[in-house]
Amino acid sequence: MKKLYTVLAILVLVSSACQLGGGSAAEPTAVVSNVEIFPSPTPVANNPTPSTGGVADAGTERTNSVDGMTSVYVPEGTFMRGGLDGVADINESPAEKVTLRGLWMDKFEVTNGMFLLCVQAGACGLPHYGAQILTKSKTREQYFRNTEFNDFPVVYVGWGDADAYCKWAGRRLPSEAEWEYSARGSFPSLNTFPWGDNQPDGSYANFNFNVGDTQRIGSYPAGASPFGVLDMAGNVAEWVNDFFDSDYYSQHSLQNPTGPIARNNFFARVVRGGSFGDPWQYVRVSKRSSTLGPDPSQPDGSEKFYGISADTIGFRCASDN
Repeated sequence: MKKLYTVLAILVLVSSACQLGGGSAAEPTAVVSNVEIFPSPTPVANNPTPSTGGVADAGTERTNSVDGMTSVYVPEGTFMRGGLDGVADINESPAEKVTLRGLWMDKFEVTNGMFLLCVQAGACGLPHYGAQILTKSKTREQYFRNTEFNDFPVVYVGWGDADAYCKWAGRRLPSEAEWEYSARGSFPSLNTFPWGDNQPDGSYANFNFNVGDTQRIGSYPAGASPFGVLDMAGNVAEWVNDFFDSDYYSQHSLQNPTGPIARNNFFARVVRGGSFGDPWQYVRVSKRSSTLGPDPSQPDGSEKFYGISADTIGFRCASDN
């Protein structure tokens, strides 16, 4: 990875303060993958996951038959989008009410064990940075494919990897608005964090290097969102579907916003929730971060071609029905 630091220094100019993991290189093997890493940037159509019939109650849970993920129902409703506290960034404004359709949100971040199923099915490649396979985490040389960490969030997955996994599992990446709604709750909730306004500590979230690496999913039940979704603050930051536009909120897209369709060959994607290495300001529900997604105009196999992956970034999926 040391040879990549120069590239990262350039790429960080289009990224926000989301911390990207480093460390020495491991297993320098070329990525072999048959998945499409540049899906269309248009909004994803409703996925084919069977519905439960009728309208579910808020917080209803179900289990996906493909990967075993528990999903939580987030009902149609209105929430307050944007920064409402004294440390909010300008790209979190204006704060406005947004109305969304109901959806199913993964209760947890996608784990190593779940992602391995996708690899074994031939629909996902191994975790990697650029063309280099990396199966470690921040402090653990043996992480992915180590059964001790099956229930820990997968890392070193770029936006394209996350998108491919969700499609394989019959789901999709959530929009930025869906992610924030699932974390903050319906209006009149004005939560700064998923659990409320109390600043986080070791009982609410894995953040600020208190643990120093990823933690088993669901380890912080006190940090649940109003809908019962877990780990939306800290542990790993999470890819969402949207391209990043710092001025997007000023466009007043207030009904089922899907994010900008394209950014003139600017391939930054939104990352939400903060990671185990971020301070409390970055695990707020309204905090908007970004880093590079895949760029098909770049040379095949280059870092920009694949986009950024890191030991601090994972993802979760969502479903419409």
